Amino acid sequence: MLQIDGLGHAYAGHPVLRDVDLTVRRGELVSIVGPSGCGKSTLLRCVAGLTAPARGTIRIDGRPVAGVPGGLAVVFQEYGRSLLPWLTVRDNVALPLRRRGGTRAQRRAAAASALDAVGLAAVAARRPWQLSGGMQQRVAIARALAFRPSLLLMDEPFGSVDAQTREDLEDLLLTVRGPEMTILFVTHDIDESVYVGDRVVVLNGSPAGVVADLPVTLPTRGEQIATREQAEFVRLRAEVGRQVRKA
Repeated sequence: MLQIDGLGHAYAGHPVLRDVDLTVRRGELVSIVGPSGCGKSTLLRCVAGLTAPARGTIRIDGRPVAGVPGGLAVVFQEYGRSLLPWLTVRDNVALPLRRRGGTRAQRRAAAASALDAVGLAAVAARRPWQLSGGMQQRVAIARALAFRPSLLLMDEPFGSVDAQTREDLEDLLLTVRGPEMTILFVTHDIDESVYVGDRVVVLNGSPAGVVADLPVTLPTRGEQIATREQAEFVRLRAEVGRQVRKA
């Protein structure tokens, strides 16, 4: 679904990405980890068509990325900046659906369905600033789900909430992701990368390249404590940690 070949980029002559190669199958959730400032967010911006890479190619469904792809959604860490405070929660979720046409009633129905999926049907008429941080991030996830993207980019989406809310949002992501939705998930949290990912890709320091691509083969997943106690989880978490420290 996503093919990245020889991707490179620099800011003011300082190389950030160098020869990044990555293939992602349709429906995969790929966690991306690496040292702070190594270029993870720049990689997502290039995939999103927001930054034109200096070299290399990015293809989605075989088509080169030139501008923002039509079937793309992004969930940012700064959820407060991505929600419009003067709109209701329902209208925030429905806003990007205008690009796909349909009637206002159809957009509101799609928004209501997405809010129900993330457990926020009861607050549809509120404003974002009336919600907690965790609930605001659920709204951002609902907006992405309502858009039905083929590719979802998540840039440290749970990094600004408390530990319990973070675990709740991780479980929510595993519950609501669709079989046709491909997800790139950037995180600094090694445990999180293993818990949510089908694969964990490790980038090294700037300029970044892929130094490890580890499949996640957990026997079961979905209950936080039981999953993290599994021997395979402990092994993968240690291996990802070693790779990040080396990077």
